[in-house]
Amino acid sequence: MSREVAMPEPTVVARADQPYVAIRGRVSMDTIGEIADRFPEIFGWLDSRGIAPAGAPFFRFNVIDMDHSLEMEAGVPVTDDVQGDGVILSGVLPAGRYVSVTHVGHPDDLMDLTAEVLRWAAERDLRWDMSPTPEGDRWGCRLELYKTDPAVEPDMDKWETELAFRLDD
Repeated sequence: MSREVAMPEPTVVARADQPYVAIRGRVSMDTIGEIADRFPEIFGWLDSRGIAPAGAPFFRFNVIDMDHSLEMEAGVPVTDDVQGDGVILSGVLPAGRYVSVTHVGHPDDLMDLTAEVLRWAAERDLRWDMSPTPEGDRWGCRLELYKTDPAVEPDMDKWETELAFRLDD
């Protein structure tokens, strides 16, 4: 059931390059948990190397075909470039202009909010850093940043999540 979402006003912001580590996988909308449930593994990997996170954990959506599969990453920002190990990969979120909006509420609302952000940008003739491929839409950088620690705030209706989608410019 879709919940009514009051959309905060998106803004266009500049983001700097951000090194990160992540686990990447291909999932369906029904199996996103296969990636989401791996955050403890990433945090454990960082902790075992004495590396502190440098920001909120995130999902990065690389390729999106809502009817079939998503290539996505569960990631954690770090201060400096880190060498991955095969399971844990390293990368850099690219600098650029992003449409950003912060939502306070249940993560179930994010799908509707995403649709509103896409509509908002279309109304302003903003172009995404995205290209269609046979596997789905390949995004240069499309993020959901989870700013609330569930151990501190277990009520998902109070969680703060930022959507940040890179523009093509």
